[in-house]
Amino acid sequence: MAKKAGLGRGLDALFADVAPVEEKRRPAGIYEENSSNADNAENEDRVLYIDINNIRPNSAQPRKNFDEVKLGELASSIRTNGVIQPLIVRESTNGYELVAGERRWRAARISGLRTVPCIVRNFDDKQNAIVAIIENMQREDLDPIEEALGLKSMTEKYGFTQEQVSASLGRSRTYITNSIRLLKLPEEIQQYVSSGQMSAAHGRTIINIPDKARQKEIAEKIIRNDLSVRATERLAEKVKDELRPERKKRKKASEGDKTKAAEITAVERELMTLLGTKVNITGDESKGKIELEYYSLDELNRLIDALRDAFK
Repeated sequence: MAKKAGLGRGLDALFADVAPVEEKRRPAGIYEENSSNADNAENEDRVLYIDINNIRPNSAQPRKNFDEVKLGELASSIRTNGVIQPLIVRESTNGYELVAGERRWRAARISGLRTVPCIVRNFDDKQNAIVAIIENMQREDLDPIEEALGLKSMTEKYGFTQEQVSASLGRSRTYITNSIRLLKLPEEIQQYVSSGQMSAAHGRTIINIPDKARQKEIAEKIIRNDLSVRATERLAEKVKDELRPERKKRKKASEGDKTKAAEITAVERELMTLLGTKVNITGDESKGKIELEYYSLDELNRLIDALRDAFK
């Protein structure tokens, strides 16, 4: 599966007033929890060494799956080189809560470290959750379903508009909308996408099949036969035609006996992949039309947003 491109502008687009992270080494010791407020302010951008047992995981962590083999490899590296990049934490009851760096924290525990380098930030619950989401996405640590859940959380739980999410991640609104659409898949198929048995593009291809049982049938066929996205598109269209025989009849009547040029078919497939729905181009060199199919009001709104993004 192709590796996703790194994400863009990051936290500055969301929290312009948050101080930047600067890795200033502290000469010695563990951060004292009874330090004065002045000390806390002075140390805001300094690396402090905190007892690893005084740190607990982030309750808003979007990442659910941690590869044990890769954690072991990181732990081995930490034994040799230490923790190169500090964790980001915030103060909480009886210690600290991770904001970013849970994988490093887990690997440090495996390696036997007693203290880990940290930067303490005064984040509220909303900032804590958003930083955790973006940090994981910038590192490409989330699988497509975890990413979709994180994006949905930003828009629904924390009230960000799609424009704000788009600006913070350097991704188009169409990308964000298509990512969140994966959550419409049945949970079992989401697990296939999450585990890498099938790609997010495969998942988007079968979302519009109006029969959950047929969706599962195609998903299992994708995995069993290692189908490409293109082959899945053809199979999904065949199934939708079977489920909507009247649409198939209209399509045959409109096309007659003509065979579409390969170039037109290629453009239809490209637009189908970009927009996540069936595209039909008819006409000749002088005039014609492009038809986009939708199967619900949500689908219609999504396509309208995608077209608006394309012409900005």
